[in-house]
Amino acid sequence: METAQQVCRVAYLNLRDAQRVMSLEDEQALRREAMAWLTVRTNDGRDAISREDLTQFRFRGERLTLIDQGRGIRKPAACRAALSIMTVHTPPGRERPYNDMRGPDGLPRYKMRADSRSGADNRAVLQALELHLPVIWLVGVAPGWFQVVFPVFVIGAEPELDQFVLAYDAAQSLPLLGSPMEEVLRHYVTRETRQRVHQPVFRSMVMLAYQTQCAVCSLRHSQLLDAAHIIPDSDEGGIAAVRNGLALCKIHHAAYDAGILGISPDYHVAIRDDVLAEVDGPLFEHGIKGLHGQPLMVTPRRRADRPDPELLQQRYADFLSA
Repeated sequence: METAQQVCRVAYLNLRDAQRVMSLEDEQALRREAMAWLTVRTNDGRDAISREDLTQFRFRGERLTLIDQGRGIRKPAACRAALSIMTVHTPPGRERPYNDMRGPDGLPRYKMRADSRSGADNRAVLQALELHLPVIWLVGVAPGWFQVVFPVFVIGAEPELDQFVLAYDAAQSLPLLGSPMEEVLRHYVTRETRQRVHQPVFRSMVMLAYQTQCAVCSLRHSQLLDAAHIIPDSDEGGIAAVRNGLALCKIHHAAYDAGILGISPDYHVAIRDDVLAEVDGPLFEHGIKGLHGQPLMVTPRRRADRPDPELLQQRYADFLSA
């Protein structure tokens, strides 16, 4: 809990900031420092960060929260443009987390504030567009937890659709309709969106559900863990939901993708028969072969987040046929 003195100091700093606006150079420096700070605290953008942690950033010795308490757009009083934008958490059972974030050109979209197109929040985002300033995109992955995507640039506005166009490179522009390069560009930006938004968001949701532990061996080191799809996201059934995911260490993820290791619908590990007959070192003996027939060591606490038995059965059938 903050003391009354700390609360008063924050109020004083907010009032002082309201009375002066940063120079463009200072605002650029703020964004560079904020993104460097986030890089360290999110494992280079791979892990989620809590709302509380997002309030602890300091710029030149003074605390400057990176998330707004009541709005989706954060513009500190001393800034010329929006510093961060937020996409709220999608409740379980409503898995359509990515389609409404991407336009037909493959670039992501961010919805304007519905109350007023000309309101202060929307103007703050337009200022980021006009000043070519990067913003921080906070994508909710669970209540109070966010996947941070940065830097993101506002490169256009579609007022008729009440949305802004985002990109991951200030030099990106919308593909020209009818251009021979249109399809190539669309594939490129779609791939970029998957790598910069979809995959990190999916990873963060899975890691939170599995408490950052490998489902097979319970390894806890985030840098050594992956969010594996049960059904690949390139398949029609590869839904972007935790129930289609498994937290696996890199060794067991590779074994799962290679068909060496399978997971049955009742959450037991199986090792391919020919692999069981091999003789190798202790890691292979204990870390792979020794798992045969063992139950998963870690599953999500929430029933809705646990691996979907039907999806596991589909993947397990492929494992058995191999």
